[in-house]
Amino acid sequence: MLILAIDTALDACAAALLDTDASEVIAQESQAMKRGHAEALMPLIARVMKESGVAFTALDRIAVTTGPGSFTGLRVGISAARGIALAAARPVVGLTTLTAYAAPIVSLGREQPVISAIDARHDHVYFQVVGGDGSPLIRPRVAPIEEALGASRFGSPHLVGNAAKILADRWPADAPPPYKVDSQPAPDIAWIAWLGAAVSPDTAPARPFYLRAPDAKPSKDPLHHASQPIAS
Repeated sequence: MLILAIDTALDACAAALLDTDASEVIAQESQAMKRGHAEALMPLIARVMKESGVAFTALDRIAVTTGPGSFTGLRVGISAARGIALAAARPVVGLTTLTAYAAPIVSLGREQPVISAIDARHDHVYFQVVGGDGSPLIRPRVAPIEEALGASRFGSPHLVGNAAKILADRWPADAPPPYKVDSQPAPDIAWIAWLGAAVSPDTAPARPFYLRAPDAKPSKDPLHHASQPIAS
């Protein structure tokens, strides 16, 4: 199966081409960025496809991150994935950033639980907790950091995500310390591709996974509507 994976949810603009039959990512590129995904994404995808030597029509599936993340970034990635899928007449699947963060750790088969955490700002985080075998312990949610720290009851976890250090810095002194802290600005695009191969288009739709409404909303005044930002 040939899978094109796309990620613009957080602080990276990335794409990869995975050949599952060869168990190999045959081309990938990731650029760190907080803004500018809309301008960078399509040229980046074009470079990845050119390097891979694979035509869009030869793809079997497109995979894209659906959030939590930047509202603007999510729209950029999902729109591109849907557009490519439509043009190539191929299915598209969506993966959450929280699952993408946890996947490479779960694959190691360790006993420690995994807490995926993303900075939601305003002293909140998006987070989920899974067992070392991937079983859900706390399903994805947005919560105050203090509430997320309650996950310390599961023992000494592996913290991962762009808010991993935020949790580690405020970890309860009376709780077992984190097993490991992986502060990553974005998930590994190769793992997004592998997850895209594992899910079904019927159960993993490519639609935004927000967990909460935008911080800023468009003005009702039509004269100002076009200039209002939508915050992450």
